[in-house]
This record gives sequence, structure tokens and C-alpha cells, in this order.
Amino acid sequence: MRLVLAATGASGSIYLQRMLHHLSSGEAVGGHEIHLVLSPYAKQVIHEEIGALKLPAGVIEHSEKSMNAPFASGSALFDGMVVMPCSMGTVGRIAAGTSENLILRAADVFLKERRKLILVPRETPWNLIHARNIVTVTEAGGIILPASPSFYSHPKNFDELADTVVWRVLDMLGIHAPNACRWHQEISPEDSTASE
Repeated sequence: MRLVLAATGASGSIYLQRMLHHLSSGEAVGGHEIHLVLSPYAKQVIHEEIGALKLPAGVIEHSEKSMNAPFASGSALFDGMVVMPCSMGTVGRIAAGTSENLILRAADVFLKERRKLILVPRETPWNLIHARNIVTVTEAGGIILPASPSFYSHPKNFDELADTVVWRVLDMLGIHAPNACRWHQEISPEDSTASE
């Protein structure tokens, strides 16, 4: 797949790092062309939270100020774009269609071309403006996937906890993650005897 990954100035750098890990380690099945755009505030938050982003070989970085990236135009074919983490300010600017930098322009392109755009906000609580912007993006065809980790996989550390969100993002992209923990129905002894 040809993918665009972006991050803006919200807490949650670990989610982007784990996404890069899964896409490059063979844990997410298939070879992928990965383009990366970081906002200035994303870089600051990354520094504060995890020190530095570990970029796998082959990741193509783009400046947020450039409009020369191929995915700034609808004529370039890409499969999906993920903004993770996505600040509520970025959600609002995408909802308004401002397109003043590469992240916002690319998001606008993915919406207009009816391609998969996934925004992963971590902000909580929301105000009414946040909620209305989320509705606007959803109505335009975007997917809002809040960074709400699950616990039934019994994560043992922060990486495993973050993976519960990353697995859902991979699912939305249609990328098989063989190590993802899936909820399943267990048949209790009482249930099995009741059907006999």
C-alpha cells in the first residue's frame, strides 16, 4: 500500500511510533510505501514524550511547508492517510478545508478523492466545537478513530497498550495484523450442555 502518515501537536507520539514499527517489521502483512509528515508541534511533543522517532528504512519524509509531495494532488494514487495523533485544532482545520500546509492539503485531497482518511484524536474531554468538527469530517467521509486503548489483551507495557489502538487503525486500512488480539466468544460449560 501507498500510505501517508502524519502527526500534529497532540500527546500520543507512541501511537505513531508503534504504527511505524508494525508497518515495517512484517507484523502488518505486505510491503508498504510510507510517506511521513510531522508538524512543528508534533516534533516538539515527540521530543518531550519519546525523545526521538525511530524511522524505519525507506520512510520518505516531507516538510509540512512543502506542497510538492505527490499526495498533495489527487492525481497521485494513494491508499490511505492517517493523522496520528491528531490535535483538535487539526480536526477543525480539516473540517474547514483550509489546506494551508501539507498535512491539511493532503487531508483535503483524500476527502475530495474519496480515499481513506483516518484521524486519531487523543484529546479529552471534548467541547461542542470539537464534536461538531468531528461530525463534519465524518460526513465528508473521514474516519474518526479516537486513541481509546482496550484492556482485554492484558497489555504488559505501554507499547502493548498502544498497539490496541494501532491494530484498529490497521484494520481500518485493510492491513492484516496477525498479532492483533481479537475479542471472541467463549462457550462456557453451561452453554455447551444447554444446547445438547
